Amino acid sequence: MPDFPAARMSIATKTGDDGSTGLMYNRRVSKCHPRVEAYGAVDELNAALGLARASARQPFVSDRLLQMQKSLVALMGELATEPVDLPRYAKDGFALVSPEMTAQLDRMVSEIEAQKPPSQGWATPGANLSAATLDLARTACRRAERRVCALQESGQLRDSQSIIFLNRLSDVLWLLARWAESQAM
Repeated sequence: MPDFPAARMSIATKTGDDGSTGLMYNRRVSKCHPRVEAYGAVDELNAALGLARASARQPFVSDRLLQMQKSLVALMGELATEPVDLPRYAKDGFALVSPEMTAQLDRMVSEIEAQKPPSQGWATPGANLSAATLDLARTACRRAERRVCALQESGQLRDSQSIIFLNRLSDVLWLLARWAESQAM
């Protein structure tokens, strides 16, 4: 008989049945709280990036998307933490969104722009599957950026690094989509 691992806790905890959800450090808020809206939008963005990565035909795209997804995990964690708990969060070894994360995206912008992908005016998504999924991810990124801006406007964000990061990320996604279009020509 095979040895089975110890029983795990069910994903169905039922703690959210009252319309609340858990943040880091056992804090609970409404599922429609601006903080939940913000990290939920980033979670959707991460899923959209996963779709784009799965449909990418070139490692040039898929490798960069995986880097972005790893950065989004840090962003989601930070957004799921009340500002008062951020020192503890950092002390516990969790990464906070930093200027270096945005600098990494700036380097991607330069790298893609050096290849001179076509970039005139508004894009019409759908030239190919890879570009279309990148454009979908870009629009999810813009939604996440709006939700994080709302969190900042309500005084619940430690600083603007998350907004800067998401703004730059949407630029990279736009450029990657144009690059993916050019590769199919």
